[in-house]
Order: sequence, then structure tokens, then C-alpha cells
Amino acid sequence: MTVAIKLLFLLVCSYHSLLAHARHGPNYRVMATGSPRPDAVCTELKAVLPSSGGGAIVPLHHRHGPCSPLPSKEMPSLEEMLRRDQLRASYIQRMFSAGTNGTRDRAQQSEATIMLIDTGSDVSWVQCKPCPECSSQVDALFDPSSSSTYSPFSCDSAACTQLAREGNGCSSSQQRQYIVHYADRSSTTGTYTSDTLTLGSYTISSFQFGCSHVASGHDDKTDGLMGLGGGPQSLVSQTAGTFGTAFSYCLPPTPASTGFLTLGASSGGADFVTTPMISNDRIPVYYQVALEAIVVDGTQLDVPPSVFSGGSLMDSGTVVTWLPPTAYSALSSAFRARMAQYPPAQGRGAFDTCFDFSGLSSGGGVPSVPLVSLVFAGGAVVNLDVDGIMLGNCLAFTTNEDDNSLSIIGNVQQRTFEVLYDVGQSTVGFRAGAC
Repeated sequence: MTVAIKLLFLLVCSYHSLLAHARHGPNYRVMATGSPRPDAVCTELKAVLPSSGGGAIVPLHHRHGPCSPLPSKEMPSLEEMLRRDQLRASYIQRMFSAGTNGTRDRAQQSEATIMLIDTGSDVSWVQCKPCPECSSQVDALFDPSSSSTYSPFSCDSAACTQLAREGNGCSSSQQRQYIVHYADRSSTTGTYTSDTLTLGSYTISSFQFGCSHVASGHDDKTDGLMGLGGGPQSLVSQTAGTFGTAFSYCLPPTPASTGFLTLGASSGGADFVTTPMISNDRIPVYYQVALEAIVVDGTQLDVPPSVFSGGSLMDSGTVVTWLPPTAYSALSSAFRARMAQYPPAQGRGAFDTCFDFSGLSSGGGVPSVPLVSLVFAGGAVVNLDVDGIMLGNCLAFTTNEDDNSLSIIGNVQQRTFEVLYDVGQSTVGFRAGAC
């Protein structure tokens, strides 16, 4: 009997809640600050659905929100989240500086398994029996012996050549082994194999993934990770024959709300603004775009175009947006000037543009936040949702080490947008208000 692998996807990174209440004037929005209430309830996917009329649509839930099936709803502190984010951002910078694909940075049991998604990873993996050194998880471990379609790759298999640096030699039974190290010093290793993957009503035969027998540093209770990167091992590449080469997702604005992942997304439409996708054969896992300018309160920042010449990329696994110092300094100054009615507050972790809203909390008021827009090549202007501008009481942007560095567009800035990756058309699209 064939045992299919079914997946429930969870957002890769933790969010703090910023609840939008209204729009105040043409370039300002008002918000409520703070973490989600302990009695918050799960909100199902709103009527605004993915733009695609076909393909597989999978709900996305915040790992620490009330929609999550995980037992722990406690969020890490903002400082801890930013510490991990800095490790990931630094790793990506080193990878591009070296010009190599390196090891991937991050992060099936029959019936549903709980997986993380990551556009910065290619190799998908799940914890398998036997697993003497696995992290704890909610579901039972995937048992390869119960699946008639489970098929580990031999060491001379053509599929194994795609592993490159993720290859980890052969077992005593001549089965190909894999290993993936992550920037937060977690890792996974085991047997590289294939089995049947089920997504909704779709069945994907011979889906390649890692059957992990040793997983260290993964304390999120999930079963594994699903890679959405641009390399040959990713879910997107392996399912292109079924769904095509376009996919999209919408990251929900709060832990209590629901987003979606769509495989087989439409190629966009009038509701999307699009920008060219920049290919990089040396590092195919990441989806690169060209950030050209930033606008605050309707005024474009005075930043030389050369500052953005280091390139930029979209990454669902990085929390906030990392900018070259000159660009960040201009953004911070402009934002502070338009938030002058609020006292400055002490910085938190990598954040240094923070405000004291305590007076508003006691009076029941909410702060007004200036609109921030990202301008990409081709004239794509992305007006960030209020939930994509601040985290807690701080501006949700930070700075890289030098102006030659890569800009990384994090998942906070992507909130509420349907972000469309159309690999076949080499475009990235943004549709506002999708979840």
C-alpha cells in the first residue's frame, strides 16, 4: 500500500503583532502595538484568495499563533529573533561574497505532517525512523518501512549529483547520504530518498527529499522543512511538470490570521505590480530582484543608485529587511522626522529606530505611522502594509555592514502581499491585501 506524504505548512519565522486599524491621510497609517492577546482565536483564510484559479493551495499558519497545531504558542523575544536573523543575513552575505552555493541556510509520515517553508532552501527533509538523535515533534516519525513507494537513492544515482555540497557520502548499504548545515548552527543528516507526495488532490510520484536520522538544534516541534528555492531539489522545481514554474504565497499580518501557499499560481494580472527576476547560476537557490529606491511619506529618499548596486533578494526565512548603511541611515532619519511626536526609545537588538508609545497605551490611542514604499526595477512600487513597517515599537529595517552588501527583503515586509515567483517568465509580482 502506498503511503502518501501530506503537508501542513507553517511560516518559517516568528512575528510580533501589529494590528492595522485605519488609514489616516494619504501617507500615514495608524496601528495598535503589542503582542497578540493570549485569548486570540484563529482566523481562517479571508475571502481574498490566491489569484490563481488552479493548482494546489495550502494554508499557511504562524508557528506560534492560535492556528498552529504545535503545542507551544510562546514566541521568542524580539532580541532572540533578531539574533537569529542576523546569523542568517550574515550567512547569505558571505555566500554571495564568495560566489558559491554553499550549504543551505535556514529553517512524511502518512496523514498530515507539520512542515516549515523556506525560499532560501532547496533540499526538503523530514525526520524518519529510526532517529536516535532527532528533535521532538508533534507527529509520529515518518516510518519508511510502512511505505511501498519509499526508495532511497544508490550512491551512483544521477539524482545524487544534484546534491553537490549537501552530499555526505555513502552508507554501508550503498545508500546516498545528505547533510545540511544552517546558519543558526542547526543541522540535519540522513538518507537521500524519494516517495509519493500528496498536496490536496494532487499526487507527485518520486518526490526527492532527505530522510533525516540526526537533526540537531531544531526546537520548533515541526517534522521538517520544505524547500521553495530555485535549485533542482526544491519543491517548486520537482513539481514543475505538474504545476508549472510559478508559485506564490501570502504571509498573514498577525499570528492569529491565515495565509496561503499556491503551487501553479497564475502569471499575474492587473492587480499585480511586477519586477524582473534576476538569475544567478552560481547561487540559484535565491530569488534576486533589483531594489532601486525607497519612499517615505511620498518623498523618495536621497540615496545614490550605486548604493543598491550590490543587488537584493526576496527571502521568506529572513525576518526583517537588511539594507546597505547609506540607504538605512536615510530611511531611519526620514522615519524619525515623521515620528517626531513620539519620544525615542532604547534600541532592541539590531533595531535602533524605536519609539516610546507608553503614553498612547495608557490613553487608549494608537500611533500614526508614515507610509513606506519599496521601488523595484521596472517601476514596481510596493506600498508596505502597516504590519510590514514596524515590529513592536521599532522600525522593522536594519543595516548591513557596508554599501557593497546585498539588500535582503525579509518576511515582515512581505506581509499581506501575494508574492508571486514566476520562474518561467522571470518576474516577481506583488498583489496587495491578499491575506
